Amino acid sequence: MTWMTRFFLNLLLLPLCLLLCHCGSRAGSRWEYEYVPGKTAVIIGGRAVPPANAPAAVMRAISAGNRICTKPYRRGGGHARFEDSAYDCSGTVSYVLHAAGKLDSPTVSGAFRNFGRSGAGKWITVYARKGHVFVEVAGLRLDTGYSDADSDGPRWSSRSRPTKGYTLRHPSGL
Repeated sequence: MTWMTRFFLNLLLLPLCLLLCHCGSRAGSRWEYEYVPGKTAVIIGGRAVPPANAPAAVMRAISAGNRICTKPYRRGGGHARFEDSAYDCSGTVSYVLHAAGKLDSPTVSGAFRNFGRSGAGKWITVYARKGHVFVEVAGLRLDTGYSDADSDGPRWSSRSRPTKGYTLRHPSGL
């Protein structure tokens, strides 16, 4: 085989390799908790404990999540105002992003598909699709559902969940 033939074969294989690598991306598969010292929060007694070096906005987001992580679920909860007695998925994400200084008014789940910037953030990532949204803050998932036995409202979780069909967005700078 001549060098020219090898060159063209490699050139043809490059797009295939890129396509296969893309298929395993985080957005199309599963959300997984991965502990990284100094970057990842942990759950103690149902509350998130942030890493000491997290930015102030992340600390505020985690503190906000901790304030509502025992509230019950209510469809439309947190939509009319940030402070409520119960929260649904978008009310939960709205509350946390507002505390981080990244959202001015509560919004619905589908609208989060256009929130902030595209892709995963360094500290905060919003996973949005039509009908549901959840947020990852410092490596922990704050969600109102999916395979959590005690899911009756917003809860911190380190359990995996599928993310197929979700759009990943993040607040600028985080």
